Amino acid sequence: MPTPTAPAYTRPALAPGLLGAVALIVGVVLIDSGLFIGFRYVVSILALIMLVFAVRGRAWWATPLLAAVAVIWNPVVVIPIEGQPWAALQFVAAAVFIAVGILVKVPTDEASVPSSRAGRR
Repeated sequence: MPTPTAPAYTRPALAPGLLGAVALIVGVVLIDSGLFIGFRYVVSILALIMLVFAVRGRAWWATPLLAAVAVIWNPVVVIPIEGQPWAALQFVAAAVFIAVGILVKVPTDEASVPSSRAGRR
């Protein structure tokens, strides 16, 4: 029976991308509430985490998208967007999170370095 080979890449941005997409869609309900500031922290932090994975995976197309999400949902310096445009941006950002989570691939270290156990039995 052949031994399975390790994949050459991982998708580390998938989990934060899906979590962020769910948070963004649920956040549409929280837009006018006091809980929205905490929601902004969550989205901004997840965007920055995904930005790091995009840079590690050399997905340069994703970096300006994720940086824009991190800036627009920044809870410290608030950009005054209200109403329907803000609700529409929630869904656009959710789509960005899902797309980046699926498309960003980070090479694994095992794929580039030969295993020292390969010759042992």
